[in-house]
Amino acid sequence: MKYLIYTIILLALVFIGISISKLDFQNLMEGDSANALIVSVASLCVIVLMIILLVSRTISKKHG
Repeated sequence: MKYLIYTIILLALVFIGISISKLDFQNLMEGDSANALIVSVASLCVIVLMIILLVSRTISKKHG
């Protein structure tokens, strides 16, 4: 499970990298740039959730 979580984090980082390359900073809320911004924010959310899952599993192992 630990390796699956790290793989998901890595894929989210790849998605962020790809979507940042598609951003047009002059028109952030139009066309492909808006989609790239949404993907970047969603990928950041996935990373935060996976880190929370890792921390909670670590706490669970130490507590129980």
